[in-house]
Amino acid sequence: MIVTVTPNPSLDRTARLGELRRGEVLRAEAVRLDPGGKGVNVARALAAAGTPTVALLPAGGLVGERLADLLAPEGVPVVAVPIAGTTRSNITLVEADGTTTKINEPGPEISPAELATLERRAVELAARAEWLVCCGSLPAGVPDDFYARLTKLAHDAGAKVAVDSSGAPLAAACAGGPDLLKPNLDELTELAGRPLPLLGDVVAFCRELISAGVGRVLVSLGARGAVLVEGAETCHALGPLVAVRSTVGAGDAALAGFLHAGGTGPRALRTAVAYGTAAVTQEGSRMPTPHDVHPDQVRVLDADPTLTLSGAAA
Repeated sequence: MIVTVTPNPSLDRTARLGELRRGEVLRAEAVRLDPGGKGVNVARALAAAGTPTVALLPAGGLVGERLADLLAPEGVPVVAVPIAGTTRSNITLVEADGTTTKINEPGPEISPAELATLERRAVELAARAEWLVCCGSLPAGVPDDFYARLTKLAHDAGAKVAVDSSGAPLAAACAGGPDLLKPNLDELTELAGRPLPLLGDVVAFCRELISAGVGRVLVSLGARGAVLVEGAETCHALGPLVAVRSTVGAGDAALAGFLHAGGTGPRALRTAVAYGTAAVTQEGSRMPTPHDVHPDQVRVLDADPTLTLSGAAA
């Protein structure tokens, strides 16, 4: 079983527009509502693939109730920790050419008692899980080292840990020694504190992280695919060119594909890129199903250290 922890879930409303023009009244061509948050998306993709999963999240107010209601038809079991605040709502604007503008609310403040309950439930679930997957931003009231602390507790319970976050929570999580780190290029560059313009620069920094205690690093690179650095091996995978409808959740889908395929090695990398590629062809933050995913169309390559990565992120 794979347990996802999403401290700051959301209800995602996606509007499709011909073109986003500032200062004008625009009419949406279509609107869809999806359960959101990085860990929630991972759980949705895993459930669609038939991988046993549970989504652990705080939920408050009518939005929190609606979030759980939307997950039920997708077959995602939810363990909800009640909170006094209201679960956030996010807005995504997608233009005809695939350009995506996302407006994320900060989310409710989590009280110390609510956080303690969330942590306790995570440890209980980790004792029955293969992976505990810690995903997304942290709302007010949650310390930056929350994922690092969960990593230690989950390891003590016998589970492996994957972390997909950004900024200070991602930096703090590295000190906990997670088995898998899954940033995109922008997040990895911020973590490095220096430009990473070439694939060789990315690989070199991933090796620094591994030397410091991280198990393996999967970096999603947008149109450049993804690179996996683990042990002495480095693999780069590249998917086919597709028409991009929305980039929201592509990195989450890639992480789900990687874990679904075993969480290690070239086969898992190939599946990760296939899932990420399929995700950008979907409306809003809809997660791909196995029918949408085509690993046979993904090429696994030797990592070219001179490959330029400008503008790559997912």
